[in-house]
Amino acid sequence: MPERLPSDHPSVETVDVTLDSWGRTRSRLSLPADDRFPPGAVRFVIDDVTRHATIETTDDGREVKGAYDNARLAREHDGEDRLEAWRRAVGLDHGRRVAVDIVESGFLYGIRKPGERAVYEAVESPNESLASIARDLDG
Repeated sequence: MPERLPSDHPSVETVDVTLDSWGRTRSRLSLPADDRFPPGAVRFVIDDVTRHATIETTDDGREVKGAYDNARLAREHDGEDRLEAWRRAVGLDHGRRVAVDIVESGFLYGIRKPGERAVYEAVESPNESLASIARDLDG
């Protein structure tokens, strides 16, 4: 059974970031350029649903341009932007601060309105799965 982690759990780090727009109908998150947000494909939990996103490096740091239903859509920024749909549903304007929870850096993140609480289902990252296989082979 997967472990469930609330956003206020000591192992979950929360970073306040800015929710901006890009294009006419999309949202993006401006992230700090540090090891907590390595570039690449990640999973992003929005309203208890796991979506896919890509952390990209920019001149100003790092960003996530939307969240999508699968990894291919996230790479191509194609399909419905679930981050934008969430922004509209919760009534946030672009330029506002939102909370990004780091459940597992480089793999699983969550977004929520500041002051709200979320619960994440901790899943095993591909890196952990590979490490576990390697340990089994060594043993």
